[in-house]
Amino acid sequence: MNPLKIFIASFLVNNIVLMRYIGLCPFFGVSTRFSTSFGMGMAVIFVMTLATFVTFILYHLLLLPLNLIFLRTAVFILVIASLVQFVEMFLKKSFRALYSALGIYLPLITTNCAILACTFLVINYQYNLLQALLFALGTGLGFMFVILIFAAIREKLDYAPISPAFKGYTIAFIAAALVSLGFMGFIGLFGISL
Repeated sequence: MNPLKIFIASFLVNNIVLMRYIGLCPFFGVSTRFSTSFGMGMAVIFVMTLATFVTFILYHLLLLPLNLIFLRTAVFILVIASLVQFVEMFLKKSFRALYSALGIYLPLITTNCAILACTFLVINYQYNLLQALLFALGTGLGFMFVILIFAAIREKLDYAPISPAFKGYTIAFIAAALVSLGFMGFIGLFGISL
């Protein structure tokens, strides 16, 4: 698959949240406000791309040659948790304003299964390093795109005349299902299938 198709597939057609249903906890938990969703999306893009790069290198230069593939889950989780801690410390020291905006969302990224899934999918699809980075960037941007759309919808739903029985997470799940159905319309775009 060419690099553009890999990017579009990960961004729209096989969106990790709406088509694979991975990373739903931060999707529902943080998408109540547009501003917080933007911060979460930016942090996920950064950590997902960096984690994919580091785990790709470790997998191909260490785990695979030494036949230690059975350790990849533990190694990948350790890498993601370490990266989140380093990013948090770096932002706290160097970019105080950005840390203030992202600070509370950075620890949540450690438990975001979308990042771990991205590192595994890159290995399973047997991408090279460039393809892996494009896939991670597209997946992260797709996560941010969807969480921003959903945050805007939820902000509008706060003012909509909705029955009390449907308020809160009930209408959020219904809205997410409808947005997911909308994303199914991207199947077949540029010949890309699920």
